[in-house]
Amino acid sequence: MRGDMSDDLAEISHAQVEEALARVKEALPPEISQRINRIVRAYLAVIKVVEKKNASIKRLQRMLFGSRSEKTKKVLSSQDPLPGIEDKNPKQSSGGGAKPKPPAAPKPGHGRNGQDAYWGAELECIPHHTLKSGERCPECLKGKIYEQRNDPAILVRITGRPPLGAKIYHLQRLRCNLCQEVFPAKSPKGVGEQKYDATAASMIAIFKYGGGFPWSRLQKIQDAVGIPLAASTQWGIVRDAAQNIRPAYEELERQAAQGSVLYNDDTVMRILDWMGARRDKNLENYAKGVAEGRKMIAPDRTGIFTSGIVSEIRGWRVALFYTGRRHAGENLANLLGKRDASLRPPIQMCDALSRNLPKDFKTIVGNCLAHGRRKFVDSVDNFPAECEYILDVLGEAYKNDATAKRQKMTAAQRLKLHQERSAPPMMELHDWMQAQIAEKKIEPNSGMGEAIGYLLKHWENLTLFLRKAGAPLDNNLCERVLKRAILHRKNSLFYKTDKGAGVGDIYMSLIHTCSLNGADPFDYLNQLQRHPEETRKNPERWMPWNYPKANSKNS
Repeated sequence: MRGDMSDDLAEISHAQVEEALARVKEALPPEISQRINRIVRAYLAVIKVVEKKNASIKRLQRMLFGSRSEKTKKVLSSQDPLPGIEDKNPKQSSGGGAKPKPPAAPKPGHGRNGQDAYWGAELECIPHHTLKSGERCPECLKGKIYEQRNDPAILVRITGRPPLGAKIYHLQRLRCNLCQEVFPAKSPKGVGEQKYDATAASMIAIFKYGGGFPWSRLQKIQDAVGIPLAASTQWGIVRDAAQNIRPAYEELERQAAQGSVLYNDDTVMRILDWMGARRDKNLENYAKGVAEGRKMIAPDRTGIFTSGIVSEIRGWRVALFYTGRRHAGENLANLLGKRDASLRPPIQMCDALSRNLPKDFKTIVGNCLAHGRRKFVDSVDNFPAECEYILDVLGEAYKNDATAKRQKMTAAQRLKLHQERSAPPMMELHDWMQAQIAEKKIEPNSGMGEAIGYLLKHWENLTLFLRKAGAPLDNNLCERVLKRAILHRKNSLFYKTDKGAGVGDIYMSLIHTCSLNGADPFDYLNQLQRHPEETRKNPERWMPWNYPKANSKNS
């Protein structure tokens, strides 16, 4: 590797870099050596990008700071179409150009929310202060007035309140002046015996695992409103409540394993017990587990991940989170171990990393088309015309998929649509890319060449949606689900223990599954805690999409 950023930089090999890092690890404390390791590897990654022939300032900025948008109209500038390729863009077609589109009508509401948006608000019906239905009209004195049942006047009033409220009861105590017996008043009905009821655990979980709030931040908010709630108390509340909601989580796992389409991916996470000096102490537990015959993760694996798995089953979506040292493919393999053996292999959507594939289990693998598209977005500065053609073809596939979704087509109808409209331009794109490499029009080692090579290498998996009914185009659904774990990592930074990570996985899975299916996660967690015995006996009746029926039968 050669870096030309300074005349003093010498040519060094990757082996020499690894040797130097190994010496640093031996000579310095673990915390300092890990920091140096990360700095050096980040520097090597930047040098690798700069050395590429297609490197540019914009590309380097995107790598360091991320891209705000990958939409075609944002990343492409107006360029002449490639020779020999039919121009399907109306704005560049011959014949005087396309007619300008009329301005779109503004959306109603001007950004204000209607009453339907406040589905969590309390509703109170207020009768007229002086008149009643059926009375004589006070204006004309001839007609009768009747209620407009479907058109009441609407008032929305929003009030502030603490995340967790409190109420103090002073129970009167009476004492006999002769025998000194004390008679305290009974507590009000419905108050319960516990200081923190089910709603407290649910609200803390929503803030922590749904919104990414650190314990300390919620503690400061509660202190500010005069209802103190220590961070350690918050953890104790959600830890204890997790035992009552675990049966529902395990049922989610069982049902997710039977899904027809499974998405999976992972992101890095931190667990303090497996970092630095704490990790060395936990190696004894590994040795003990191996001696007892338990299946353990090898201690030489230092990576920690949160895997996200989304399963589609009978029109519902289940989101599952797993945090630990297993990769996404290993967690998916554990989940598929609960799958009914009589079912056909499911469709699996993931990126092209081998660690996402479950060993010992057969799946119909489709790769994420958005990952392949992103490589052309990175090369658009140096190959604008070529990238415009490719992005337009891929855009047609996404437009057809949006049409199928908008028209609520079945899986078979959607497949037929793609085969009729998406397959021909995709096949033309495949032939064109092969010609670019065969005729040496594009250097294989350039950014464009590598992007084309990626698509050609994984073409069968990237175009599974053209051959298999129900196959998705990309893994964006799973990546959106993983943002909840990423939000937790950015705000709370880490989990302290494996147990804490496991509790977080349970709550995140239940909360986000509710969000995917239009259920209220706060109410759902409340009901699971209020009906623990019913949930254990019949967990299938207490899923986010059917629990209101089970709750009505028990009320």
